[in-house]
Amino acid sequence: MRRFFYLTTFILFTTFSFAQSKAYQVKVSGKGQPIVFLPGFTCPGSIWDHTISNLKDNYQTHQFTYAGFGGVPEIELPWYGTLADEISAYIEDNNLKNVTIIGHSMGGMLAIDIAAKLPKRVKKMVLVDALPNIREIIMPQVPVEQIVFDNPYNNQMIAASDSALRVTAGYMAMGMSNQTSHHQELIDYILQSDRKTYVYGYTELLKLDLKEKLKELDTETLILGADFPTKEAVLPNFESQYENLKKKEIKIATNSKHFIMYDQPEWFYQEVNNFLD
Repeated sequence: MRRFFYLTTFILFTTFSFAQSKAYQVKVSGKGQPIVFLPGFTCPGSIWDHTISNLKDNYQTHQFTYAGFGGVPEIELPWYGTLADEISAYIEDNNLKNVTIIGHSMGGMLAIDIAAKLPKRVKKMVLVDALPNIREIIMPQVPVEQIVFDNPYNNQMIAASDSALRVTAGYMAMGMSNQTSHHQELIDYILQSDRKTYVYGYTELLKLDLKEKLKELDTETLILGADFPTKEAVLPNFESQYENLKKKEIKIATNSKHFIMYDQPEWFYQEVNNFLD
């Protein structure tokens, strides 16, 4: 059951502006060094609003929402590679330098890809309960060749009624945060997602293995993990998965599930601000 939860478990303006490509919508606000905020699967960029309001210094923030989620129209699948390419192009087109990328879950995977594409532009990363190969943790006995888009589980999820998906989403929300006040929000993100992006997009993530790509990175990185179910259970996974990353620090939040910024917000803000200094 825990595996199931995890399975179905980012121009200078003084105010803000919105920009959109086919693959994403981005909200830009503030002045200062650029921070790119990449949300997790199904989540909109607004998931980072409280984090941004708790930043100690002034930054120019770029909050991305991916196609198929948060009201942004879906695009052709597979879409993960398109997201990585187009967000990288956005950073280059806007000549962003000394960029920090803060990515949660899937957003952390994108951060790794983008940092590998733009090593001279990405200075730091904060990876929030993100792993470079999630299949290895939640489906360790399943070879990547057996991860296919046309499978009984995906077919069932595509055909599921909204009411059935709502029940499933409720269980997922309980597994992703200890804060019941956020459960309905997480449920809504799932229900409001484009169904094909939700189902097949996660299959894309299961097929990814970015561990070798970590060898290419010289990016200073803070890795924040949740201790669910226990620190002793999760810490070896983070250490093993990020073995190839040179400049890293791994810290584990106590009494937290996947959404660390909800379950341990003050700890999270402090760690992020300390790392950005």
